Amino acid sequence: MTACSPKNVVVLVPDPDGSVGRITVANAAGSVEIDAANESTAIRDAKTAPSPPAEMEKKDIDQLFSEALAIQPQPPVHFILYFEKDSTQLRPSSAAMLTDILSTIQARQSEHISVVGHSDTLGDKTYNLSLSMRRAAAVKQRLVQKGIDEAHIDITSHGEENPLVKTADNVSNPKNRRVEVVIR
Repeated sequence: MTACSPKNVVVLVPDPDGSVGRITVANAAGSVEIDAANESTAIRDAKTAPSPPAEMEKKDIDQLFSEALAIQPQPPVHFILYFEKDSTQLRPSSAAMLTDILSTIQARQSEHISVVGHSDTLGDKTYNLSLSMRRAAAVKQRLVQKGIDEAHIDITSHGEENPLVKTADNVSNPKNRRVEVVIR
């Protein structure tokens, strides 16, 4: 590095899903906003404003930040399991997905598994909250029976509050009778 090289470089890299946020880099001398993938700015010192945003090539990003990029956690994997009406019984296609869920947990050696129960809007809200918790507990039980440490599984219940498909109250919808499993 030469004496005029920047002390700090900031690069906005996309999230694993491709989305890009926005950052403002500021010091006493000024600020710049970065809102495009792989845009960067350099800061020489506290008395010099950050450089104007410029695109950095992927190979340069990989070279400069290889250590940081190597330790990024894997993005979470999501599964949706569907249930029979007013039941904790998995639909056959969802029961078949348990093998994939177990394989993913084992391959990642995951210790952070989230199981979230949901229901449709048919019936009473209190009942649906309880039903969705029983669904989450049933999935947890099946995972534990297959050797997953129950301490690694968190279960919660949303009842009818976060439908996959928005409906009026008291509507049966099979897509809303579900458990979401997130493996980190």
